[in-house]
Amino acid sequence: MNYHNITVDDMLNGDGLRTVLWVAGCDHRCPGCQNPETWSENSGIPFDEAAKAELFEALSRDYMTGITFSGGDPLFCANRETVGALIAEIREKLPQKTIWLYTGSLFEDIRTLPFVPMIDVIVDGPYIQALRDVQLHWKGSKNQRVIDVKRTLAEGRIVLWA
Repeated sequence: MNYHNITVDDMLNGDGLRTVLWVAGCDHRCPGCQNPETWSENSGIPFDEAAKAELFEALSRDYMTGITFSGGDPLFCANRETVGALIAEIREKLPQKTIWLYTGSLFEDIRTLPFVPMIDVIVDGPYIQALRDVQLHWKGSKNQRVIDVKRTLAEGRIVLWA
């Protein structure tokens, strides 16, 4: 898996103060996307042990609320194995941290991935430029949903994060 950046102390991509991993690779290619440079899975640099150490060092800070996976699309086929392993490791080593994930896929299509129950919030759906609204919280277009994963799985219906 390649990535473009690890952002530390981010307040724009999820609740609280977050570390954001910006991965490379996206097959949604939404018109008007804020990050088209991340679409190619060959863009960015390889996510190696040094990058992983940097990610965990930032995420381990006491004041850090959690991690957000964005991109690109963390659930792009070439990213799933690495992202899933990172989510499992974060959940094991830092269980108090929240995990958010942005994807252009719909929750209904990815809910059976084995690591989904370890995620706290998934922002799903493709960005649709015609539905853009800068007043929306945590999402770019009105069709996207900010989903409380644990409640959604427990109740068997989509529950939006409040």
